[in-house]
Amino acid sequence: MRERLRNRPRLRPKVYGYLTEEKETLRQGFAALFLSSAGELIAGIVLASISGTLEELVGLAVLIPAAIGMRGAIFGAMGSRLSTSIQTGLFSFDLRRGVLAENVQAAAVLSLVSGVFLAFLARVLCGILGVETELSVVDYVIISTAGGIIAGVLLLGITVLVARLSVARGWDMDNIGAPMLTAAGDILTLPSLVIATYLIGIPVFSSVLGAALVLVAGAAGYFGLRAGVENLRRILAESFPILAMTGTVTILVGVALQNREEQFTTLLALSILLPAFLQEGGALGGILSSRLSSKIHLGLIAPRGVPQFAAFRDFTLTYIFAAGVYVFIGGASHLLAVALFPEGTSPGFLAMIGISALAGLIATTAAVLAAYYGSTISYRLGLDPDTYGIPIITAAVDLLGFMSLIIALIVFGLVG
Repeated sequence: MRERLRNRPRLRPKVYGYLTEEKETLRQGFAALFLSSAGELIAGIVLASISGTLEELVGLAVLIPAAIGMRGAIFGAMGSRLSTSIQTGLFSFDLRRGVLAENVQAAAVLSLVSGVFLAFLARVLCGILGVETELSVVDYVIISTAGGIIAGVLLLGITVLVARLSVARGWDMDNIGAPMLTAAGDILTLPSLVIATYLIGIPVFSSVLGAALVLVAGAAGYFGLRAGVENLRRILAESFPILAMTGTVTILVGVALQNREEQFTTLLALSILLPAFLQEGGALGGILSSRLSSKIHLGLIAPRGVPQFAAFRDFTLTYIFAAGVYVFIGGASHLLAVALFPEGTSPGFLAMIGISALAGLIATTAAVLAAYYGSTISYRLGLDPDTYGIPIITAAVDLLGFMSLIIALIVFGLVG
């Protein structure tokens, strides 16, 4: 018996050895996550600073989580596909044909179509659920689609740049793509939506612009599915359903935010925390999803119902990343609120760390489950886990992440 116990493999040395092997992953991952966290906090400052705009344009808050989440879903999935193509030797820096060109075209079409879809969905759900809004369908179309175009053009350039640097410098895009693109999406989307609000309410022009955006989005979707090359058609056909689901879930998050807008505009530290909190969960899940997707493609992990030990090792990395990130954004949100806004805008330094850490634990668990089962189920159904993984995570983490944040606020006595 003693001999058998001595010879039994121990989990601790295996995990420690794995973390030693993955020290470069930890270095790259933490660097990307803390860089993205800083970007998300900038987005949070923007959100806190437009509290007056949110009060003036009642109903705009419904669109914010969905618009942000959609940028992350579209360009995060694009980054994941490019990462897999780099690791399998199919990537080439050619904007006329090949994997990169097809993904650029897909991102452009998806940005247009999703912008119009979110606009109609936001207005319809506000009516069904009785959420107060002063914005018309045309207003939502212009803000969502025009704002998405502005942010999308910039994000396309960033995504291509990250892919090129990953190839040139030997970086693992699985570790840096999701957090960097998520942060860039948040930083760019909020100001883009605010810029787009200046296009609404203009007699004749706004109506014509709204109609033109709907027609262009419809034409782009139709010709992309009918006239595009095979891989482009496949990406679009697989992306439309999952992005529709993601959009629906994130619009519901926006509805919840609109209903609790007063709490976030009163305690501005929570407004600063919100984009970072929601999107870092997506970034953590995005890293895990990209790693699992690449390993499934390469045959290193089998897509099973019960995760293999190799998958659990990647889960461990995700929780290590989460521990550092959520403590950081909780404390930083307090310090920024106190420094930039009047007193009384934060429940306190330790309270913000506690709220972020507790809610982050729940959100990370949701991200891990969504990443693993999103990748494995899509692969077993013959679908591309790169296309499905990150949108599934975005939907799951945004909804469950917002719910976990509310749970943490209740635990700390900030919500009745």
